[in-house]
Amino acid sequence: MKTTYSALPIAPRALKDLRTTDDAGRPTTPFSDAEGGAPLRCCLRRGEPGERIALVSYAPLRRWASEQDVDPGAYDEQGPVFIHAEECAGPDTDALPFTNSHRTVRRYSAEGRILGGRLVENPAAIDEAFTEAFDDPAVALVHVRAVEYGCFLYEVRRD
Repeated sequence: MKTTYSALPIAPRALKDLRTTDDAGRPTTPFSDAEGGAPLRCCLRRGEPGERIALVSYAPLRRWASEQDVDPGAYDEQGPVFIHAEECAGPDTDALPFTNSHRTVRRYSAEGRILGGRLVENPAAIDEAFTEAFDDPAVALVHVRAVEYGCFLYEVRRD
């Protein structure tokens, strides 16, 4: 799906860390994905059968807040994400990834606090959800999350 907003994968520096130790302090354990289909947050595509991947705990708001020198407080959460076990080329398209299901667009302030969110039931409405979020000058970034598990999929930042 084309959009005027850019989906941001997990940053290369964070990926380097996560490929050794995840954000919960656990060592990363790569495996071969026999079936494929895992939503990879490093390149924002589904994995292919046989690719070496890892399931790691990732704290996206914590990492963003650290860059901004703010404390997200109780909003600091971590959750499972799939990444390639080794470095990859990153996204190869500008299209929004993982739009085939219901999503939540969660809004955050420049201080790392949740400002609300929106359930996006129709994939065609996700661009509208971003516009609505960024029409609020207090919104610094949004996280797109899977509804069924609550997993972080990607981030969109204000231009």
